[in-house]
Amino acid sequence: MSVQKKAKAAAGNFEGQAAETGGKLTRTPEKKAEDRAKQGEADTRKAAEELKEEIDSKLD
Repeated sequence: MSVQKKAKAAAGNFEGQAAETGGKLTRTPEKKAEDRAKQGEADTRKAAEELKEEIDSKLD
């Protein structure tokens, strides 16, 4: 996984966590769900990049 893509995934995860914390404070269910979705998206990107990296390393 490239450094840029790792940083982007980490930033997305952090953004989701920070927003989820804010959502917990405001107790808005819609906001909580949106923030969990952001974290899930970041986790999916990270997993996809790691899988791509692993496949590339096995093909080399």
